[in-house]
Amino acid sequence: MKFRSDPAGIRGSIAPIVTPFTGTGAVDHESLRGLVRFQLEAGSHGISLGGSTGEPSAQSVEERIAGMRTAVEEIGDRVPFLPGTGSHTLEETLEITAAAKELGADAALVITPYYARPTQEGLYQWYATVARKFPDLPIVAYNVPSRTAIDIAPDTVKRLFVEFDNFVGVKETTKDFEHFSRVLHACGRELLVWSGIELLGLPLLALGGTGFVSAVANLAPQAVARMYELWEAGDFEAARDLHYALHPLVDLLFVETNPAPAKWVLAQQGRIASAHVRPPLVQPTQAGLARIRTLLAEGGDLTQQIGE
Repeated sequence: MKFRSDPAGIRGSIAPIVTPFTGTGAVDHESLRGLVRFQLEAGSHGISLGGSTGEPSAQSVEERIAGMRTAVEEIGDRVPFLPGTGSHTLEETLEITAAAKELGADAALVITPYYARPTQEGLYQWYATVARKFPDLPIVAYNVPSRTAIDIAPDTVKRLFVEFDNFVGVKETTKDFEHFSRVLHACGRELLVWSGIELLGLPLLALGGTGFVSAVANLAPQAVARMYELWEAGDFEAARDLHYALHPLVDLLFVETNPAPAKWVLAQQGRIASAHVRPPLVQPTQAGLARIRTLLAEGGDLTQQIGE
């Protein structure tokens, strides 16, 4: 938890890893440990577990907490750990966030409550409750309207940022790039903003963003981390080259619902024991697999940079 007191140090490529399951559907902790080691060896600047790519809504509270425990044991204090702790109920959100704090997470990534479609006042009260309950734990809002049907407004983010010292940032997973700019304009660049949209990660850095929580880091962690490092070093052309080189792998992720395509690739590479996804998700169809193979042939070199 050495980054907890200085959340501004949680920067760069925060890899949102998948939750591996066995062929019969149980959480595969051995494969999870392997994925964490893979990310550490590749140079990812941080690790997240329990965001959308981790299938949290298909897991019990107990399973999510056990997964966090496994990740923490493997990570130690080598890089920041930013687990997703949100749920559609406040009770579960508080329970999972409390566990993350106790386990030593550096910050909590709390998704906007899905399905209910609360007002902006409802969102404010939700995050205010979490922030008050855990005053010593940095809280990061996770805005992903494509999955939750609600968009946290820049003014709501500002209200929380001003009123709560431990409300430190937001992961913006929206393709409305104006939203990124308006959030930073409203709050100032002290707000930590990560992109959850793969192809907006590099552009966000130009606006003063903190980094990205990009699912493509599951497949090409070294390239994603290097893209950030090149930008920070002022080698903008090389960073752009990597951005464009990653396009096929980004497209691969969303051939069918994420994380099914990524899990299929990871299983083929032997990084996880099974490509199993929990219902209502299904493994890629034959048509999907054909497209996945084509895209992997186009961008697969970036998946082979380490560990081979």
